[in-house]
Amino acid sequence: MNSSKVLLGILGGVAAGAIAGVLLAPASGKKTRKRILKKSKNYAGDFKDKLKDLKDDVMHQFDGHLENAKEIIDKNEKLIAKIEK
Repeated sequence: MNSSKVLLGILGGVAAGAIAGVLLAPASGKKTRKRILKKSKNYAGDFKDKLKDLKDDVMHQFDGHLENAKEIIDKNEKLIAKIEK
């Protein structure tokens, strides 16, 4: 299972649990709506941070693969030049 699916599953579970906890807690409607809004803003910020981390990880891996590809191309070009001589 890839890490992005696990991350999204965990975040979804945490969000669902928090919303259920807020909805089941004894409080007035106005207070409950404020708590839901506050929690959703917190989770939105956390989700944004996690997505940024995921993007950074993917970009880092991509850069590594790109560098490897450039090295392979360079080696092959040198080999072709050597064969052509």
